[in-house]
Amino acid sequence: MLAAAVLLIGGALGPRKTSEPEPTAAASGRRPDAAAALDAAIAKAQERLRRLPKDYVTWASLGGAYVEKARITADPSWYPKAEGALKQSLTVRPTPNAAALTGLGALANARHDFATARARAREALAQDRYSPDAYGVLADAETQLGHPTEATDAIQHMLDLRPALASLTRASYDLEQHGLDQDAERLMRRALMSAIDPADLAFCRYQLGELAWKYGNLAAATTEYRAGLEADPDYLPLHQGNAQLAAARGDLDTALAEYKLLTERTPTPTYLIEYAEYLTAAGRTAEATQQLALAEAAGQLFAANGGSDDLATVQLALARKQPAAALAAAQREWKRRQFSDVADAMAQALHANGRDAEALRYAERAAALGVHSARFLYHRGVVEAALGRPAAAKRDLTAALALNPHFSPVDAPAARAALGRL
Repeated sequence: MLAAAVLLIGGALGPRKTSEPEPTAAASGRRPDAAAALDAAIAKAQERLRRLPKDYVTWASLGGAYVEKARITADPSWYPKAEGALKQSLTVRPTPNAAALTGLGALANARHDFATARARAREALAQDRYSPDAYGVLADAETQLGHPTEATDAIQHMLDLRPALASLTRASYDLEQHGLDQDAERLMRRALMSAIDPADLAFCRYQLGELAWKYGNLAAATTEYRAGLEADPDYLPLHQGNAQLAAARGDLDTALAEYKLLTERTPTPTYLIEYAEYLTAAGRTAEATQQLALAEAAGQLFAANGGSDDLATVQLALARKQPAAALAAAQREWKRRQFSDVADAMAQALHANGRDAEALRYAERAAALGVHSARFLYHRGVVEAALGRPAAAKRDLTAALALNPHFSPVDAPAARAALGRL
């Protein structure tokens, strides 16, 4: 039923639709410097607002540009500037001003304040029910809040209004969350056909590589990541993809070099914690500890600029063997949103605290929609083993390794060791 719902775009699996992303300079064959282009757009907007301070449209555009600047630089100090510009747009033009409300919703999503993002998107849609961007903000918020039906509905509206890159990629992710990975791949390839800008091409290739990686298909993942880097050598997530491939092939030195480059240029808590995991796998525990300290500092910077990421806090606490802190963070995040990743984090934190009967309920909740995840399976298998359920533990640990025998440089070997003990 869901596959039919999100594929109601006429040509998703057939002829291409005429609605495409807005043309960029890349269409002329010249690759623009995306960061420089964004800086130029910001400077141009600032200059216009010095002359026309009542231009609420440009205030909204400037706010959106600041959100994008934060994203590509991994610098959350741009968030307060974005908030100021978007609120100034609303001060100049309180209503109707769907663009500023949508921008505030996108900012709230970036800060992981998904309830506020949903509220702002709904306000925007009350003013302009034909805004695909507002539906995109709403879809992202509903997904993270753990409201799959509402998320799919928002994506369908977005597809109906603009069946282009942004809606196609969201629809692909929605399908993946429901375990419909073949449909997700087909839709992502449709999105790839719609991509023009090098960064968009690289994004689609990365997502296709991740879908291949999920099933341990190293050759297909390699092809996609390589094509992504050919399209845009500066698209940093592709280095994360290359790192996991290198580790899967036993080349930890290359994997660590890729993560070093990635975290130097995009020092997010998630990437830093992942880097620490790879360093731990290589036996470089002192360096892993340093990366965890940097992850904590990055999380503090994110929080100081209005963000909240207790999901990363859980992983940081677990890596530091601090089970009580992990559980407190997981419980805070679960109160805010009931997304599958948060359910999995709750299972891990409860298990670390010896509360395995409760952990199993959350491990089952994590996979309730049908998402295929070797990590989820591994975590559930560990909990089942702790509960004295060897048959169930063997089933899930075996399934995790069958899905992707290389899913983690630390947890995959641990899964094999656990199976050996069972």
